[in-house]
Amino acid sequence: MDTVKTRSVLSKKQAPFHEQIRNLITKNLKMKIWDKFLTPEDLAVINRARFGRRMGFGIKPAIVVIDAQKYMVGEAGADEKWPSSCGDIGRQAVASIARLVDSAQSSNIPCFFTLFQLEPNGSDIGVYARKRDLLDSDHWCLAGSTGAQLVPQLNPGPNDIVFVKKKPSGFHGTPLLGYLMDRQIDTVIIVGGATSNCIRATVFDASSYNLRTIVVEEAVFDRIPISHAISLFDMDRQFADVVSLDETLKYLSNFGTGA
Repeated sequence: MDTVKTRSVLSKKQAPFHEQIRNLITKNLKMKIWDKFLTPEDLAVINRARFGRRMGFGIKPAIVVIDAQKYMVGEAGADEKWPSSCGDIGRQAVASIARLVDSAQSSNIPCFFTLFQLEPNGSDIGVYARKRDLLDSDHWCLAGSTGAQLVPQLNPGPNDIVFVKKKPSGFHGTPLLGYLMDRQIDTVIIVGGATSNCIRATVFDASSYNLRTIVVEEAVFDRIPISHAISLFDMDRQFADVVSLDETLKYLSNFGTGA
C-alpha cells in the first residue's frame, strides 16, 4: 500500500486529535458539567500536565456545610425578595445536603455548619464593602435577620458545631481547623454555597492544610451557572475531588450506625 493510501486509511480509522484527547480524559468517567467549556487546547494541557488525578476519600471524614442559609436559597416563587438568592439550584442542593448530613449523623460523623453574618451597621464587613453594597434587608445575611438563619431542612445534632464566619473561607478566622485536628479528621466533604465564592475559598484552604478535600457536585450551588461550572473544574483539576452524591453516600454508608 502506498503512502497516500496508508494515510487515507489511517485518517478514516483514527478520530481527530482533540477527540482522542477528550476520550482519553473522559474514559470511564461521566461527562462533567464543565466539559462543554473546554477547548481541544485546554484538554491537551490537562493531559500533558497530568491534572485531575483522584485523591480519594480517607478514613476519618467530616461534613463541612458552608453557608446553607435562608438568604442563600431564597424562596420558590419569591426570589426577587431575596437579593442574594441562588434560586432553584440552591434549593435543590439543600435537599442533597440534608441527605448527606442525615447519613453522617447516623454514623456519628461530625458535621460543621458555617453561617456568614455581618453586623447591620457594617462594622465588620471590611474590604467587602468596596465590592458591593451593605443591604439593609431582613432577607440578607445581617446578624439577627431571617436571611442569616440556617435553612430549616438542616438540623445540627448534639455533637455537631455551628459557628459564624466573616470571610469567604470556612477556615479564615474560625476554629474549624482546630476542631478537625482534635477529631483527627483527614477528609472534609464540603457542601453549600456559593461554589465560586465561599466553597472555592474553603476548598483551597482545606487542600493547603493537606486535608483530602471532597466536593459533592449536587450539594453545592451558585447564582451564575458558568461561575459554578468553571469553579468546579478548577477545584477538581488540582485541589479537590468533585464527586457525585451517590458516590459520597456510598462512602458514608461504610461507617455504619454509630461509627
